[in-house]
Amino acid sequence: MASTTIDPDAYRTLHFERIGTVLRVTIDHPDDPLNAVDETLHDELTRLFRELKREDEARAVVLTGRGRTFSAGGSFDWFPSLQDPAALEHLRRDAKQMIWDLLDVEIPIVAALNGPAVGLGASLALLCDVIFMADTATLADPHVRVGIVAGDGGTAIWPLAVGPARAKQYLLTGDPVPAAEAERLGLVNAVTAPDALADEALAFAKRLANGAPLAIRYTKQAVNKLVKDALNLSFDAATALELVTFRSEDHQEALAALREKRKPDFQGR
Repeated sequence: MASTTIDPDAYRTLHFERIGTVLRVTIDHPDDPLNAVDETLHDELTRLFRELKREDEARAVVLTGRGRTFSAGGSFDWFPSLQDPAALEHLRRDAKQMIWDLLDVEIPIVAALNGPAVGLGASLALLCDVIFMADTATLADPHVRVGIVAGDGGTAIWPLAVGPARAKQYLLTGDPVPAAEAERLGLVNAVTAPDALADEALAFAKRLANGAPLAIRYTKQAVNKLVKDALNLSFDAATALELVTFRSEDHQEALAALREKRKPDFQGR
C-alpha cells in the first residue's frame, strides 16, 4: 500500500520534523520574515491539512512558526492580484477547503504561537485543538483595518471561544489580544516564556500521542462537530462578504494608505 505520510520536499514554505510519533510543522516562508500568507503559503497550507487527514505515522501534530512571528496574516503584496474575479473565486474555494480539512484532521493538533498570529494565522491557531502561546505573542484579526470582512473562519471561532460581545470587540476593531489576556479570556490554553514554548507544546503533543488513539481522535471529531455547526452558519456568508469588500473603494484606500504610510480615509464605498 502506498505511503500516506507527507513528503517534506514537496513544500517550500513549511518545514517538517518528526519527533517520535509527533510531527512538528513550522511555517517558514523563505521570502517573508513575518510568514505573511501569499499565494504559495496559502496553497501549501491548503494542501497540508488535506494531507494530514491521511497521515499514517504521526499521532499528534505541533503547528508553529519560524522566528518572531507565527504568521502575520495576508500579504499586502498579494492583495492587489485578488481584484481579478477568477483569482478571488480560486481563493474562496481554497480558503473553505483549508478550514474544513483542518477540522477534519483526526490526529490532535497543538498550536505553539511563537509570535503574533494575525488574520488567517489567528484563525488557524484558534481552530487547532490545544493552543500554547509565548507571553510575547499576540492574537489579532484585523481584516476590518484594511476594509474587508473576516472571511476565513474568524466570525465563527472567536464567538465560540469568548462569546459574541467580546468577539465583536476584537473583530470590529482589529485590536491585538496580548497573551495574558488571551489566556484569561479562554482563547488559548496556556502561556509560557518564549524559550519554553517549543518544549511545553511538544511535551503536551507527546502526551496526546501516547494516549488511546481512537478515543482521542473520535473525541476530537465529536467536539469539532460543534465548531462545524458554527462555521456552517457563518463561513459562506462571511467569505462572500469578504469577496465583496475586496472590490470596495475602502479596501483600495486601505492599501494606498499602507503604501503611503498614512491613516486611511474610509468612505463606506
